[in-house]
Amino acid sequence: MSTLTQRRWTATLPARLNTDPWRAFGLGLLAALALPPFYLLPLLWLVVPGLLRSLARAGSWRRAIWIGWCFGFGFNLLGLFWVTEPILIMAQQFWWAVPIAAPGLAAATACYFMLPAVAVYWIRPFRNHAAAAAMVLMFAGVMVMANLAQQFLFTGFPWNFWGADWSIPGEIGVIMMQPAAWGGIFLLTLLTCLAAGLPLLGRRGWIASAILMFCWVTFGLVRTAAGPAPDRDLTVAMIQPRFAVPGSFTRPALEARWQRDLHMTQQAMQQAGPGRKVIVWPETASPALLQSDASARAAIAAITGTTPVLAGSFRYGRTGKVYNSLIAVDGPGPAVAWYDKWKLVPFGEYTPAIIPFKITPGGGFAPGPGPRTLHVPGIPAVGPLICYESIFSGEIVDKADRPGWLLNISDNAWFGDSTGPHQNFATTRLRAVEEGLPLVVDTNSGISAVIGPHGRILARLGLDRRGLLVHKLPVALPSTPYAKFGLTIAGIIAFYSVALAVVMLIFSITPKVNKT
Repeated sequence: MSTLTQRRWTATLPARLNTDPWRAFGLGLLAALALPPFYLLPLLWLVVPGLLRSLARAGSWRRAIWIGWCFGFGFNLLGLFWVTEPILIMAQQFWWAVPIAAPGLAAATACYFMLPAVAVYWIRPFRNHAAAAAMVLMFAGVMVMANLAQQFLFTGFPWNFWGADWSIPGEIGVIMMQPAAWGGIFLLTLLTCLAAGLPLLGRRGWIASAILMFCWVTFGLVRTAAGPAPDRDLTVAMIQPRFAVPGSFTRPALEARWQRDLHMTQQAMQQAGPGRKVIVWPETASPALLQSDASARAAIAAITGTTPVLAGSFRYGRTGKVYNSLIAVDGPGPAVAWYDKWKLVPFGEYTPAIIPFKITPGGGFAPGPGPRTLHVPGIPAVGPLICYESIFSGEIVDKADRPGWLLNISDNAWFGDSTGPHQNFATTRLRAVEEGLPLVVDTNSGISAVIGPHGRILARLGLDRRGLLVHKLPVALPSTPYAKFGLTIAGIIAFYSVALAVVMLIFSITPKVNKT
């Protein structure tokens, strides 16, 4: 580059950095600060109007798509940087993926923001308040559509939806999550887009946003006015063993791991005390194949007797396929029930068919048949979820056989003390509100918790700790509207939001006829 060219480029640098794509990228970074564990939600009241203004003056639909992608890239680059953590743990083998994992995933998920971007551009420019309101409504409705697409396309990755921003620790989060009982995380996303986008209309928009937030809070207060759900006569005792990952597979290491399981189980039995109880082990906690290893079941029964134990374990099917499973045992006899994980993590638990070489050892796991309710003697019917499955709103429960509670076992040690475990926990917590069911979360190294059907955290054991969590299981609420109709409601929300936006736009541009 010549000296003259360098001077010209430097002289125009402020203008280059002040373009709408760069501004959208910066707004995306700010939007990511509203995610767990930061919860800086007031930033969205600046971000959304700023993004909509950039889209309105894009000049072409191609540029609008580019602005939307830049926003999504900034948002997901900061929101998904935790994906590098497990790669760093195995950097000796996958060092080459360290600089490309987070940017690559952010670039792919940013594509979902192109859909609301081009939809908003279609409404431009807003000539009056009605057209501006239509733009906000269109953005909110198409954002829900984009979330639905992200949940289902390319195996699905429903992460960092704006509705999860409201899973704030404490009572304020309980209040703000309650609309999820009617429309799931998708309704929360819609309300967030509307409330944060209405200031685009100026003073009237700020007033409308305040009214919407007042109604939102009122609904939450009314729905939670009865207080915490009563407890069942059942104590849940979870072990959080904090095993190192990836861990050693030598015989002494596996034996040490097994002895820690048994020792913590004995402690859990003592802390749970007399009465009905159930012991829970996290994902893949058992180095023994509990379904087929009678000696392992006998060792557990020597401590627990006939008390049910729900444990993460590998399972071999009749055809030799390997499953990531939850095994239920209640004595030295055969396993009384099991559940196989069906939403597997791409590249972590299996290699997608489009990849010409295998990344996962041994070809990875085989998927189970889908959501299932386990009926284990002595405890209420349970709906199991293994790790990643808990983020799939509306797909986690067998609706023909509604359980009395949800159990999510996981191993988040792979993600360390990054934002990943906090984001996962926040999204998982919403499943309790959506389904009206108590939720028990047991992880290898945290966060483990007992969550009531209103989303209230009743007991919690934090990250990077070894310990026990013992608490009574709450009683379930009646089926929520979202539990009955699920993703159908999300589709209806999106459709009517877009349809109403179109109607408002038509009326906003209809010329007035003066009668003489």
